[in-house]
Amino acid sequence: MRLARRFAISAGLAPEAADRLAVVVEEWIANIVEHGAPDRDARIVVRLALADAVVRVTISDPGRPFDPRDAPFAGPNHERGGGAGLALIASHCRIAAYDRRRGRNHVVLELPLA
Repeated sequence: MRLARRFAISAGLAPEAADRLAVVVEEWIANIVEHGAPDRDARIVVRLALADAVVRVTISDPGRPFDPRDAPFAGPNHERGGGAGLALIASHCRIAAYDRRRGRNHVVLELPLA
């Protein structure tokens, strides 16, 4: 995802951290589109910030309510080639917060750099 890559360059992230950030943002957005069923013209808002060796990823979307902290992991779905996205995201970062306000999901992910 270009947004994550541009942020990584401007923040001076190491290549490995930049790659992890891009995977997390891209996978999260893909999950919103695939599973959240937002309207075609829905607005997904992504904010990235760096503080204290942690990249904070804040994402807001109008998809179905989804608290990732409560999502079970049933393993990958070999038939359709997916199903491991949340596990992949969790391997790189921590889900710091989730809430649902005004018809939108708001999630905060924290990606440690150290």
